[in-house]
Amino acid sequence: MNHRTPMNHLAAPGKPIPPRAAFYVLASVVVSFLAASSAPTPLYATYQAEWGFTPITTTVVFGVYAIAVLSGLLVLGKLSDHVGRRPVLITAIAAQAAAMLVFSTASGVGELLVARVVQGLSTGAALGAIGAGMMDINRSRGTLANAFAPGVGTATGALVSGFVVQYLPAPTHTVYLGLLAVFAAQAVAVALIDETVTRKPGAAASLVPEIRLPRTVRGAVLATAPVMFAVWALAGFYGSLGPALVRTLVGSTSAVYGGLGLFVLAFVAAGSVLLLRAASATTVMYTGIAALIAGVTLTLVAVDQSEPVLFFAGTAVAGLGFGSGFQGGIRTVMPLTRPHESSGVLSLLFVVSYLGMGVPSVVAGVLVVHGGGLVPTSEEYGAVVIALALLALAALLLRGRPQSGPGVLVASGSTPAVHAAEHAERSR
Repeated sequence: MNHRTPMNHLAAPGKPIPPRAAFYVLASVVVSFLAASSAPTPLYATYQAEWGFTPITTTVVFGVYAIAVLSGLLVLGKLSDHVGRRPVLITAIAAQAAAMLVFSTASGVGELLVARVVQGLSTGAALGAIGAGMMDINRSRGTLANAFAPGVGTATGALVSGFVVQYLPAPTHTVYLGLLAVFAAQAVAVALIDETVTRKPGAAASLVPEIRLPRTVRGAVLATAPVMFAVWALAGFYGSLGPALVRTLVGSTSAVYGGLGLFVLAFVAAGSVLLLRAASATTVMYTGIAALIAGVTLTLVAVDQSEPVLFFAGTAVAGLGFGSGFQGGIRTVMPLTRPHESSGVLSLLFVVSYLGMGVPSVVAGVLVVHGGGLVPTSEEYGAVVIALALLALAALLLRGRPQSGPGVLVASGSTPAVHAAEHAERSR
């Protein structure tokens, strides 16, 4: 256990939650935030039918969320390193609750966009703080949870929302009010967690966006960034155009099918994190790239042949690629960070991820309307993801060669320091 006892003035009011329980509370916040982010996915068809907007609007709403997350990460991602994890998280949860209220009362695209912006900013502010907080409590388990929890949250939100839309009354209200209750409970729990870092000056300066990495992690980030961009680009596809594509393939308007593609992708991704947790980060990275290429290829064949069973099989394989690529990046980079660097570095990794999720999906939405339509655009999107995965593979292979300079050998997206960190973690 890597828990550092907080100073007395940072202790939680009342009886604090034990460190192990605090760890699971923090992980649950990641799950609920990501569940909330995917909850609107099965509802897009409902909104589109009621408000009469085009697929471009769907992807813009999705892309606005990704841009808001990026903004939150860049501006607020390092704040918890200075003011503490707990104040940032409580504020972010309150903002998420406000977004749920806006969602539940939305009567048009404008309110939907406002809710997505508030939701994205609060998610961006929270992700780095939550991830760093889990690593403060237990570094090895925190690294694993940072890769595992997002997939669980994304899968849960997509599937539960689909069932709510299909089988419960007032779905555009029910799903968000349910999440609001979850956030209220989590705010109380977070208030009872001891702070894991001491305050330090520089909070205002940390709000100025900058892309600056500690020297110890630069090589690892450069090696893993293409993989993380590629896998989140795939997640962006399933979150924006996936529902319409799945309903086209299966010939059904069921909202459950609308969220099923994203559920399969994210559920398998989360499972792969546990399945490959004992493998080296380098092995996980290569597994992710191979599975991503194979899975997307299968889905392209399925779309071309209109085979829904093959589509979901390919989605499952691609989910293995998503989970492996993402956790490989996290496990390669995060063990190299110091406690007061964790939040900022993790935020930058999420910046890469959400750029991959947001930008390609918005472009795809434009192509659906002004290009060849849904199916051709989906095939083009898949081809781009495969090309990104091949680029990532080339980057990792190139970094596996001996580097000119002071005798440094970087092995396939990993470093001797990473291997040492992983060995230390397994020895605990």
